[in-house]
Amino acid sequence: MGLSREVAALMRRVAQEVVLSRYRLLGAADIAEKSPGEIVTAVDREAELRLREGLARLEGDAGIVGEEACADDPRLLDGIGRGLVWLIDPLDGTANFARGEGAFGMMIALVADGEPVASWMLDPLSGRMCHAERRLGAWIDDRPAHIAPPDERRRPVAALATQFMAASDRLRVERSAARVFALEPIPRCAAESYPRLVTGRNQLAVFQRILPWDHAAGVLFLAEAGGRATHWDGEPYRVGSGRAGLIAAASEDAWRRAMHALSAPLSAIDRYEPLAA
Repeated sequence: MGLSREVAALMRRVAQEVVLSRYRLLGAADIAEKSPGEIVTAVDREAELRLREGLARLEGDAGIVGEEACADDPRLLDGIGRGLVWLIDPLDGTANFARGEGAFGMMIALVADGEPVASWMLDPLSGRMCHAERRLGAWIDDRPAHIAPPDERRRPVAALATQFMAASDRLRVERSAARVFALEPIPRCAAESYPRLVTGRNQLAVFQRILPWDHAAGVLFLAEAGGRATHWDGEPYRVGSGRAGLIAAASEDAWRRAMHALSAPLSAIDRYEPLAA
């Protein structure tokens, strides 16, 4: 079994045994606040431990950086853009999972010197696996994935993650985007946001907070399927670059339209990178 299938099998096993076995069964003692307004569950922690153990067996020469380990020790992010590193988001969309509704997922990326080289995103409920390898392509459940052609009968749709912006910044960004795009609420789960760009539901996603485990996997999947993702300043996405934000688009045209509409309001926003997700 090749590495890609071994990682996928590991994720499916952990999703079944740890995540789905506790879905809608969490008690109050299973949920804690790790920062103001941000929660972590016992499932997040157990799933990350299981994934960490499995990845260490598959590729022992790579470092391993998980979301919950970093919440406990932010120094793990030092030098994140150097060398070979596994990035783990054991339960993306934790708040949705804890409520028992909405999208949630599991994400893993293998990163070499800040550039994602392989990625996996699993939807535990549907079983959908999105996978990509640098310069080799993207797949959804082993079928080649390509950006869905736009529906010319409707306006392109954007989902803007503005929830961490100041109210005045949020208003400017949303007003500017609405001149070009129809707006819909975000799924509050990056593991769902990126597949929506590839399958045609959305043509644009904008993120302010870009912790590496939230986006490395999705950016590679989007790029290999034919989309484009850059930092707000237009520079290519790199893990550990220190640059602000992400504009992720389903096409070059959507990216250019977004940059034209949003460059001014986004450039005025301070970068936001707390160690919580």
